[in-house]
Parts: sequence; C-alpha cells; structure tokens
Amino acid sequence: MTRALPDYLAPGLRVVFVGFNPGETSAREGHYYAYPGNRFYWLLWQSGLTDRLYAPHEDGALLDLGYGLTDLVGRSTPSSGDLSTAELRAGRAELLAKLSRYKPRVACYNGKGIYKALTGRSQVAYGLQAGSVVPGVLDFVAASPSGRSREPLAEKLRLYRELRALIEGD
Repeated sequence: MTRALPDYLAPGLRVVFVGFNPGETSAREGHYYAYPGNRFYWLLWQSGLTDRLYAPHEDGALLDLGYGLTDLVGRSTPSSGDLSTAELRAGRAELLAKLSRYKPRVACYNGKGIYKALTGRSQVAYGLQAGSVVPGVLDFVAASPSGRSREPLAEKLRLYRELRALIEGD
C-alpha cells in the first residue's frame, strides 16, 4: 500500500509525532497537518517546541529540530474511522518496527485513538504513559491537533507544554 506522505525519521530524534493517518488535504498537499483547521504547527510554536510558526510545507525542516513525523497508517482517508482492522494491524507492526529502529527519546501520539489502536487498551489518559510499547522510548499521548477534536485548545496547548518539559528535561 502506498504511503500518502513520506516518513520524516532519523536515529536519535527528540520526539516523533505519530498521527493516525493522513487526511485528504494533507495527502493532496503532500505535507503533514495541512488542513487549515489543524493546530499542530501553532501548538508547536505556542508551546515553545519551535521558535516560530512553521507552515505545513516546512514539515521536513522539523527534522533539523530533532522532531520526526509519521502515521500509524499511511493511506489517506476522510476519517480515521475509514481504516480497516487489517490496515490498523499492519500499521501497528510497521510503526513498532520504525520506533524500534530509530529509537526517538519520545513517541508523541497525537490523539488517544492512535494509542488505543496501537496498544489495544480501552482506556488511555493524556500525558506520559506508565509503560512504553518500545523499550527505551517514552510514550506520550497528546490531544489531537485536529479542528475536529473536541478537546479545548487550552488543554491541547497544556499537553504540548508538558511534552516540551519532558523532552527538555525540565
């Protein structure tokens, strides 16, 4: 199956941001979090993870800051609910292999649904997880930056600031 977006991964990253799968706008534009209502880049900036507001077409430049990007499933759909069980199972194996290979300090899952699909857990809290799916990689669950997410923007920002403190060792 063809990936709609390239992975931005390298050994030793500070954090890899994991999305569910590319939305149609991101796939069409060829860049992560490209839908105008998505707050991903704004959250990076406002939390202090970046020193300026990046645009979706600059997604590859995040590697220079020690940030990677990937998705649980590479195929774009209108909604993550359109993914099949088989796609999720295959995506899980692929993601675990990537995290094992590249060993980022933190894997940040942009939404509880991603982490639930990855771990099979029915209940997931936001923030740093007690265990990790890949030894040596911390698991952090943030609220989805999507405009469709019901989580208040202030809560999303609080979680990104918590992530910044974690990766900076504050």
